[in-house]
Amino acid sequence: MARTGIFTERLERCGAELKNIYEELYHDGERYEQLLELMKEYHTKRSAALKALDREREERPDWYRESRMLGMTMYPKLFAGGLKGLMEKLDYLSEQGITYLHLMPLLKMPHPHNDGGYAVEDFRTVDGEIGTNRELAELTGKLRRRGISLCLDVVMNHTADTHEWAMRAKAGEKEYQDRYQCYDTYEIPSRFEQTMPQVFPATAPGNFTWCEQMQKYVLTTFYPYQWDLNYQNPVVFNEMTANILFLANLGVEIFRIDAVPYIWKELGTNCRNLPQVHKIVRMLRMVLETVCPAVILKGEVVMAPKELPAYFGTPEHPECHMLYGVSGMVNLWAALAAQDVRLLKHQMDLIHSLPDNCFFVNYLRCHDDIGWGLDEEEEKRLGIDPLLHKEYLYRFFEGSFPGSFARGELYNYDPVSRDARSCGTTASLCGIEKGGFEGDRAQVEEGIQRDLMMHAACMSLNGFAMLSCGDEIGQVNDYGYKENPDTAADSRYLHRSPFNWENAALRTVQGTVQYEIWEGLKHMEELRRQEACFGPGARVTTWDTLTPKVFAIRRTREERELVCLSNFSGQWQQVHLPTLSGEYRDLFTGEILEPSAVPMGPWQYRWMVKG
Repeated sequence: MARTGIFTERLERCGAELKNIYEELYHDGERYEQLLELMKEYHTKRSAALKALDREREERPDWYRESRMLGMTMYPKLFAGGLKGLMEKLDYLSEQGITYLHLMPLLKMPHPHNDGGYAVEDFRTVDGEIGTNRELAELTGKLRRRGISLCLDVVMNHTADTHEWAMRAKAGEKEYQDRYQCYDTYEIPSRFEQTMPQVFPATAPGNFTWCEQMQKYVLTTFYPYQWDLNYQNPVVFNEMTANILFLANLGVEIFRIDAVPYIWKELGTNCRNLPQVHKIVRMLRMVLETVCPAVILKGEVVMAPKELPAYFGTPEHPECHMLYGVSGMVNLWAALAAQDVRLLKHQMDLIHSLPDNCFFVNYLRCHDDIGWGLDEEEEKRLGIDPLLHKEYLYRFFEGSFPGSFARGELYNYDPVSRDARSCGTTASLCGIEKGGFEGDRAQVEEGIQRDLMMHAACMSLNGFAMLSCGDEIGQVNDYGYKENPDTAADSRYLHRSPFNWENAALRTVQGTVQYEIWEGLKHMEELRRQEACFGPGARVTTWDTLTPKVFAIRRTREERELVCLSNFSGQWQQVHLPTLSGEYRDLFTGEILEPSAVPMGPWQYRWMVKG
C-alpha cells in the first residue's frame, strides 16, 4: 500500500503535465492509460534496494554535481572480457576513485556489423558475447555498494534491421512497419531529402534505404542497417519507455540518450532539434521521476552552445540532467595543436553564459572520433580561415604536419569537402607514442606533461570529468585493428583496443609512463574531491590571462576562490590576471604566487586558491 502511495504522490506532481504533452503529441487517451499501467508495473517490480536509492536521491537531487564525481567509459569486453571479468576488476576502478562508470553498448546486437553496438537487436537482453542479464544486475549491485553509478546508452533513435520489429516489418506486418518510416515509392523520401542533411555525407548513401524484402523505402539516418523509429506512433514511445524502465530495474542509474536531436522526424524540416524532441525527453524525465527518481538522463547533443539549453529544459520543466561537453573536448584539442586558447576561451564563455541548470560531463577522449566542429564565425573574426584551420588540425593529429608530436589517423576523410575527423588515444595524440617509438625519453616526458595538462584543463570546466579507459595509464594507439576485416575500414578502432593489464601493473613502478600519469591524475582527482569550488553551487567563468597561450578558469563558492591555469604552449609564459589581487597558493606545488605575474612552464597547469 505504501509503495502505491509514493507512486501516486510522485505522479500527482507531474501527472497533469505528462498527460497534456502526451495527448498533444498523440491524441490517444487509451495509449496514455497503457503508459500509466506500465509505469505502475515497473514501480511495483522495483527492488527494495533500488527504492531506498530512490528515496536517498530525492533527498539529494544534486548528487551528480558533487566534487567526488569522476567518470570512466569503457567497453566491458575490451576491458576484462565481459561483465563477469569486469566484476573481478572492480578494485581497479575503486583505486582510481571512479564514481560513474559508462559501459559502451552491451545489449544484443548483430555481428559483426553493429556500429560499435549502436545497432540494437534487443533492448532488454545483454549480448551473449558480453554477458547476461543476471550478470548485469549483479554488477550494478556491486557497483552501487562501492558508490559507483552505472551508465548505459539508450539508443532511442533507431533499431538494428535485425530487431524483432524490423523483421516483422519485413515480413509484411503493417503494425510493425508503422513503428518505422516506410514508403512504397521515393516520392515522400525525396521530399525529406530536400531539407534533411546527411549525418555522414562522406560515407552514407542517403537518408533512405530500399528494403527488397519489404518492397519499401525505410528511413535510415545513420547507417542502412539502422532503421529510424517513428515516434509519431505512441506505441514506439510506450515500448521504448518500458525498455528503459526494465533496465532501470536491473540497476542502471544513468541513461545516455544517443543522438537526441534526431528523435523526431517531420517533413519539410531538417529533422533536428524539433520541438517534439523536447516533449519526448520531458515526458521521459517525468516518467523516471515518478517510477525511479534515482535514475537520471544524459544527452548526447552534438550541437552549437545556443542549442544546448533547450535540452536541459527549465527548472520548472526539466529535461536532461546533463549533457556531454562535446565543444569543450574539440576546443581543448584545437588549442593544443595551435598553442592558442582564444577559440577555447570563446567557446567556454558561451557555455558559461548558459543558465545555471546546464551541467556537463567533460572528456578528452571517448569511443568516437574528434569532429572538428569549431565556431567558424569566431575563427573568421580572429582572422583564421576555417577550412585551412580544420585541415591543419586533422593533419597535425595525424602526425603528417611538419613538427607534429601527435600520432593518429583520419576518419571519414572527404576529398571533395576536405572534411575529416581525427582518431587516437590521448597519450598518442599528446606525443607519448612518438617519443616512445623514437626512444626519446625527453619527448615522452613532454608528452606526459601535455597529457596531464589536458586532463587538468578538462577537470576545471563546468561539470565533472570522464576518463576514457586506458588514458589513466597512458595507453597508446593499437594498429592491430587493421588486421581484422570486420574493423579494418573503421579507424575509430585505433583507440577501441583491448585494455593492457601488463601496462596497468606498471602504474606502481616509479619512473614508468604508467606511474607518472596514474599518480598525476590521482593527485588532481584527490584535490578536486576535496575542493569546495568544484562542488555544487560554484560559479564558473573564464578569465583573461593577457596571453593567448594560457587558459584560465575561475571558480568561486561563497568566500572561496580557485583559479585554474593551463599553459597550452611549449614555452615559458608570464600570466597576468587582471583585477585579481592578493596571494594565491598553488595546490600542486605549494608555491605562493601573485596574480600580477604567474610564471608557467611549458605545458604546466596550476590550481591556485586565494589566501
